[in-house]
Amino acid sequence: MQNHAYNRLGSLGGGGGGSGAVPSPPSSPRRGAGRRSSGKGGSARAGAGAGAAGAVRGGGAVRRAARVVLAALLRRQAVFLFAPLLYVAAMLLYMGSISLDSVPRIISRPAPGSLYRSPQLYARLRADMDADNATDALATVWRHAYKGGIWRPCINNITYDLPESNGYIYVEANGGLNQQRASICNAVAVAGFLNATLVIPNFHYHSIWRDPSKFSDIYDEEHFVQRLKNDVRVVDKVPEFIMERFGHNLSNVFNFKIKAWSSIRYYKEAVLPKLIEERLIRISPFANRLSFDAPSAVQRLRCLANFEALKFSKPITTLSDILVSRMREKSAENNGKYVAVHLRFEEDMVAFSCCVFDGGEKEKKELDAARERGWRGKFTRPGRVIRPGAIRMNGKCPLTPLEVGLMLRGMGFSNNTAIYLASGRIYKSEKNMAPLLEMFPLLQTKETLASDEELAPFKNFSSRMAAIDYTVCVHSEVFVTTQGGNFPHFLLGHRRYIYGGHSKTIKPDKRRLAILFDSPRIGWKSLKRQLVNMRTHSDAKGIEMKRANESIYTFPCPDCMCRSNKSEHSKSIQAR
Repeated sequence: MQNHAYNRLGSLGGGGGGSGAVPSPPSSPRRGAGRRSSGKGGSARAGAGAGAAGAVRGGGAVRRAARVVLAALLRRQAVFLFAPLLYVAAMLLYMGSISLDSVPRIISRPAPGSLYRSPQLYARLRADMDADNATDALATVWRHAYKGGIWRPCINNITYDLPESNGYIYVEANGGLNQQRASICNAVAVAGFLNATLVIPNFHYHSIWRDPSKFSDIYDEEHFVQRLKNDVRVVDKVPEFIMERFGHNLSNVFNFKIKAWSSIRYYKEAVLPKLIEERLIRISPFANRLSFDAPSAVQRLRCLANFEALKFSKPITTLSDILVSRMREKSAENNGKYVAVHLRFEEDMVAFSCCVFDGGEKEKKELDAARERGWRGKFTRPGRVIRPGAIRMNGKCPLTPLEVGLMLRGMGFSNNTAIYLASGRIYKSEKNMAPLLEMFPLLQTKETLASDEELAPFKNFSSRMAAIDYTVCVHSEVFVTTQGGNFPHFLLGHRRYIYGGHSKTIKPDKRRLAILFDSPRIGWKSLKRQLVNMRTHSDAKGIEMKRANESIYTFPCPDCMCRSNKSEHSKSIQAR
C-alpha cells in the first residue's frame, strides 16, 4: 500500500528510473518545474530557466544575510542602548584631534536698542551737521491750515437765572498741575449737569509733588467764579447752615468712591439722589472720574472751564508774560519765534523707564536705588523680566537732551534757533545737557531767563513752576513733546484752541527715532531726510479733529463749544 503511493507520486513527478528502481520521495515543485523544462529539451527555454534560477538563488542569498544580521541584533538588544554612547565617544575623540584655533568663533551681537549709541552717532555726524546750518525750519515748519470750518470759542454772553440748586459738591483734586486741572474741569461738568453748586476744589497734598498750594495760589479764583456764573454756581466754601448738620467736619460728609472713567449717566442715577437727600456730598479722589465720552452739554462745560474759566493767578501770569517777552527778544533774528521743548529726563522718569544709557555699574546702582525709593518692590518682584533693548525699540525710553538736539537739527532747525526748555531737574544735568547746548547755544530755561529774586516765590512749589513752563510753551511758535503725560496733552488742546485748530506741535515717532539713532552707518543726509519727513507728518497731524473717546482737553470740539445759546442750556437743564 505504502509502495503503491510512492510509485504513484513518482510517476506524477515524471521520474526516469526503471520499474525495478527503489522509489524516492516527491521532489520540490520548483525543482520539478526546472527538471520538466530541461526534460522537454527546448534550448531557449532551458537558457531562460537557468537564468531565472540564478537570480532566485542570488536574491535568496541577500535575504538570508539580512535575516542573519537582524537575528543577531535582536538577540543582542543592548547594542541599541550603547549606540549613542559609542557615537558621543567617537565625536569626542574626533574633536580632541582638532586644534581650537581652527574652530570658527561665534560673534555675539548685542540686542537692538540694548546699547545707547546716540553719543557715537553725534560724534560721527557732528562735522556734517555743523556744515549744514543754512536751512531754518521756523520759517516753513507749518504748511497745513485747519480745514474744519470756523473755529469758534465757547463764549456765552447771554445772562439768565439758574434753577434752584440740588445741593453742594465738594471734590478733592489729586495729582500734579494738569491732573488737578482735569479734576477741576470734570467737577464743573458734573456740577453743571446735576444742577449742583460746586465748592472750590481742594488740592490734595501728594508726597511726590510736595506742593501745598491752594486753588487761589495757582488760579485766579475770582475770574473762575465769574466766568462760570451763567452755567454753574461756584462758592469758595460750604455755607454754615449746611456744615452744622455734619458737625462742621467734612469727614462726616458722605464720600462717594467713584470708579475711574465713570459715565455721566452714573452720576445722574447714583450720585444725584444722594445729593438731593444729603444736600452735600464729597467725592475724593476725583482724578479721571468722568468718561471722555459724554453728551455735548457736558463737553461744553469741560471746554468752558478749561479754556475760559481757568486762568493762572496774577503772580504766575505776570512772571510768565515777562519770560515770553524775553524769549521773543532772544529770537529777534527769527521774528520773535521760538521753539519750546518739554523734556522729561528727570531721575525719576529715567529710573521708571528701566532704560540703559551709560550702562555703567554706577548708573545701575543709582537708578535701582531711585526705583526702590519711588516704587518699592514694583520692579523687583519675582517673575518680572525687564528688557531695556525692547523698551527702547518700542519707543518707551525718554529722549535724552542729546537726542532732542539731534532730532531738531535733523528737522532743519539751525543753531541760531531760540529754544525754551520746560523741564524739571535733568538727570546728570552737567554731562547730559552739554551736547544740547553745543547744538543750540541760545537754549533757555525759566532759571536762566528769570533772576533768583523773580523765581523765589515759586521755587519750592512744583505746580506753580509747572504753570510758568505751561504759559511760555503755549505762546511758542513750535512746541515739541518728547514723552507722554498730562502736560503735553493739555498743551496740545490749548494750542489748538488759541491757534484756530492747529496744535503747532511736533510729536516725534519714537520707535522710528530709536531705529535711526541705533544705526551705526547712517549718514547725515539720510538722517536729515527722514527727520524732515517726520516733522512734516507732525504738521499734518496737528489739524486732526476729535475722534471717539479722545480727551476733550487734547482735541477741543468746536461743535460742542458753539452750543452756548439759551435753548441748548434749557434742554440740558430739563434733561437733569
